[in-house]
Amino acid sequence: MTSAIFRSIQMLPFCYHTTTALFRRKNRILFCTMKSTQAQSATQEKPPAQIKVSSHPNARAIDKISKDYEAVIGIETHVQLSTLTKAFCSCPYNYGSPPNTSVCPVCMGLPGALPVLNSKVIECALKVGLALNCKLSLNSKFDRKQYFYPDLPKGYQISQFDIPIATGGYIDLDLPLEYGGGHRKFGITRVHMEEDAGKLLHSESGSYSQVDLNRAGVPLLEIVSEPDMRTGIEAAEYAAELQRLVRYLGVSNGNMQEGSLRCDVNVSIRPIGQLEFGTKVEIKNLNSFSSMGRAIDFEIARQALLLSQGRGDEIVQETRLWEEGGQKTVTMRKKEGLADYRYFPEPDLPGVSLTQEFVDSIHTSLPELPEMKRRRYEQMGLSMQDVLFLANDINVADFFDATIAKGSDVKLAANWIMGDIAAYMKNEKLTINEIKITPQELSELIGSIKSGTISGKIGKEILFELLAKGGTVKGIIKEKDLVQIVDPAEIEKMVDTVLSENPKQLEQYRGGKTKLQGFFAGQIMKMSKGKANPGILNKILLEKLNAKS
Repeated sequence: MTSAIFRSIQMLPFCYHTTTALFRRKNRILFCTMKSTQAQSATQEKPPAQIKVSSHPNARAIDKISKDYEAVIGIETHVQLSTLTKAFCSCPYNYGSPPNTSVCPVCMGLPGALPVLNSKVIECALKVGLALNCKLSLNSKFDRKQYFYPDLPKGYQISQFDIPIATGGYIDLDLPLEYGGGHRKFGITRVHMEEDAGKLLHSESGSYSQVDLNRAGVPLLEIVSEPDMRTGIEAAEYAAELQRLVRYLGVSNGNMQEGSLRCDVNVSIRPIGQLEFGTKVEIKNLNSFSSMGRAIDFEIARQALLLSQGRGDEIVQETRLWEEGGQKTVTMRKKEGLADYRYFPEPDLPGVSLTQEFVDSIHTSLPELPEMKRRRYEQMGLSMQDVLFLANDINVADFFDATIAKGSDVKLAANWIMGDIAAYMKNEKLTINEIKITPQELSELIGSIKSGTISGKIGKEILFELLAKGGTVKGIIKEKDLVQIVDPAEIEKMVDTVLSENPKQLEQYRGGKTKLQGFFAGQIMKMSKGKANPGILNKILLEKLNAKS
């Protein structure tokens, strides 16, 4: 098999990369191209005829079938760590760099090159393990996971097998209200450290693939869940909560589109009431949380349909790909067993020994985590909808916390952030760190409206200027003379003027068309340039409108 694969490899010319000054002359970078071949390996056997399951099956029929079965779902999540250098060498990794420009003899797997562990990887692993309520292994080790693939230059991956750094934890989350709401707790089997492989860049024709080794050796944490999830929604929310967690901890940016968070989902189904698990199918190529939910729902329907037709033997342990275009899963390869990897302890790295004092120092450095923040916001009296929105993004949560720390009303601050500020960010495609307004000025704005210094309408105008240009609330109010008019005598003069200028509408109002009150209020606000106090205005207006002529 190996010789057949090697015969299909085409070597492209050696290339110099002048941007890598350290190895510019001494090391040349290799592009490796793999042509397609008619020969098939043992793990690429021709799949059996596929059951014709529509990518959009009859919902009513599928629902009826699925009610007889229960799905069992577990997820393996790979989190790419945001360390300055790779796991076992000093090469940096920057997403989007030109191919093969962040490589060295260690991550290229050249003979004689020895790995040296990046201590930041240990710190990140401990943070995640503690945040997931895991039991930590004070003495762990690395192992070699043997397999052949074109983007794995060493022919093995440095990982952890029988002694992972963290085991037996759990994660808490709250389902969004649109999915029924409710609290969930899902078990975590293990968290272990490993290195990433390179990346294959496939040609448009599909006849060959080029190898980019920039990603080879980048540190990963693999987080394995217990098979505790039962629906696609639960699985997608579990993955979203992991993304929130690693972002709160600062160990990863968690961007799925960059491959910083990759989820492989294992799905099986069983008849309701049966304790024994069904045959597990792995799903890959899940590039968003929504596609994860759709892929799981499709796979549950596919397996339920096969079982209902007495064709359960056609559900085999395999890896399937999610096709976004076709909205279906398709066979990729037979699933390898553990024995294929031939694990053994990594001879080039010492064991990892931790002191309790070091673990305690990491524990005290942890920030407030998403679950803790949600419970705190609930205790403030915020609705679950508000809580989930504010705690979803750590930067939004920090902005909110800084605003209320200045003394702002909690609900008003939440409303401004979730309403006009969120709409502005969405329209302008900005993050909350990129807008010009500060928590200090938002608090000042809320206070100015609440005290009656400015009206809510003027407040919105000031807000949009602050969002776009920055500045201060007091400065804008003074510069544009926006202080609210609260003198009843001054407002009464405006009311009299508007009523005298619109005698026809006044007659219609007194004839029963009371909705015209809004017309008069609008004219008065226009005359006052939005500065008239709405409460005083409406009180005087009603008195004048209802006065006997």
